[in-house]
Amino acid sequence: MYRFVATSALLSGVVSAAPQGWSALSILSSADASYHMGGAGDYGNAGGYTMTSSASPAMTDDAQPTTVSGTRVLKSAPSVAIDQSGNVPGYTNADASFADDSVTPLTELPTSFGMNSQIPASHVSADVGASQVSSYPTGHTSHGPYSGTATTTGAVMNTPYVYPEGTIPTGPLAATKTYYNTNGMLQTNQPIPYTPAGGLGTNGSEPRYMVESDFDYESLALGLYQEWIELDAFNNAVALFSEEEFLRYGLTPEDVSLIQFMGQQEQGHATLITNLLGETAPVQCTYNHPFTNPREFVDYQQILTRWGESGVWGFINHLDSREVGQLLAQSIATEARQEMIFRQMSGLHPMPVWFEAGIPQSWAWTFMAPYISSCPENQTRLAWQNFPALHVANQANINRVSPNDTAIWERVDNRTSSPATIPEQDESCINLNKTGYGCGPAITRNRSEPLSFPGKQVLLEWDTPGKPVGPNNSYVTSVSDVAGEPAYVAWAAQLNLTYTPLTVTGPNTGYTYQPNATVYENGQQIVNGTMFIAVTDTDMPLTPFNLSMINPHVLALGVYQAG
Repeated sequence: MYRFVATSALLSGVVSAAPQGWSALSILSSADASYHMGGAGDYGNAGGYTMTSSASPAMTDDAQPTTVSGTRVLKSAPSVAIDQSGNVPGYTNADASFADDSVTPLTELPTSFGMNSQIPASHVSADVGASQVSSYPTGHTSHGPYSGTATTTGAVMNTPYVYPEGTIPTGPLAATKTYYNTNGMLQTNQPIPYTPAGGLGTNGSEPRYMVESDFDYESLALGLYQEWIELDAFNNAVALFSEEEFLRYGLTPEDVSLIQFMGQQEQGHATLITNLLGETAPVQCTYNHPFTNPREFVDYQQILTRWGESGVWGFINHLDSREVGQLLAQSIATEARQEMIFRQMSGLHPMPVWFEAGIPQSWAWTFMAPYISSCPENQTRLAWQNFPALHVANQANINRVSPNDTAIWERVDNRTSSPATIPEQDESCINLNKTGYGCGPAITRNRSEPLSFPGKQVLLEWDTPGKPVGPNNSYVTSVSDVAGEPAYVAWAAQLNLTYTPLTVTGPNTGYTYQPNATVYENGQQIVNGTMFIAVTDTDMPLTPFNLSMINPHVLALGVYQAG
């Protein structure tokens, strides 16, 4: 039995807002098109796509193709493609008759390379921007576990709490949320031409690019911790491994240059957030990364940047400062590209989901903290919770030709975001040049055997609370006093929070089965990509905007490599 609470909650919300007599389906999907995909790992191949459409109108004389300088062009483009009969089943009559599909033999290549620009140019004075927080690429180079004794422990707190019982009570829909447009017309007078009424920060007031609350400050401080660990990891890998070592795993000098540039991006992001926070902004720490070769590095980074990006999506629209949210969105858009690039370098499909999930700050901090060894004295501490780790014992190994042959504990260590081990050559897909089975760096991969699938038994173990983690071992994992016994596994992916029953088999051990559910009917599987799971005591219905309400009921947190 599976419970798909987010989908049902979102649908019911739309239905309640719609005029009487409208169905949710008529609002959320087109009556003229349908979309079908296969199970997990089927990333939109042509055989799974169907669309119905009306017949194309006849081509007019004005739209007939003509030849200009040897190229067939249209005198005037028709409103729809014409004479369509293509290679996508169901998409009929898709022949691009207006294009020239003849092949020109490749007989000559450039032989002269140099700065031979023919474009007129003039010297332009440089406009130097504000200084960075530190000069690239300097920073801490010490790596390894922390061996000292913590002098301060626990998250930042103050009392008394507004809700001493430990949970924020759920409430009804806000009374101000009443807008619904039934005719597609403007409902309120415009403030000026071409500007609809409404929006925040649109009244002409001067922007203030600073945090506006404790929530803003702690969220941005967490984001800065994230930028620092990424900056260090990118630079550390480039400094640590030789060109030959990168090439051994299919990564060229140009790929390494891209990793270096991503490090420079992090320098800019760290500078931005430092400026938004002020003089108490967290500084760079030392780290205990889990990689020993370039392949482990890129696998680790596709996981690290996943919860780095998702952690910001989870809080950005809750910020009191809209100005800060604007700048943060412009940096996290870059982070999303980094995550996709590291998936490509890992031989994974770059974006096997329709929507990227957002997660609460305490989830991101739980995943990050085990990789921070120590921070300088007087470092700004965080208020977020560290949950016990949830381990997937049979986590799919992305480096295997057959991921379903993955044995128990094929990870480099027992931290939840650490990379997969590399199997023997005759079981490895890293240097295999075979479509559907190779997993070396590529623009995209579509595996014949997916990493996971609906109904897969997922073996779980979770830590007991009270474990020291994070900088200087100065934070302690915990669960809420209101949390009960483990009963469910929550799958946080795309737009959904989906629960499956947890079968407990012993102390801190159990199993569940990967759910078989789609985001929308006949659409994308919810479970795919690099995503998040939690052991909970409840299956309370939640949606992306209030996902943090689950925190008092979380007993352990983990990462799931679904695709």
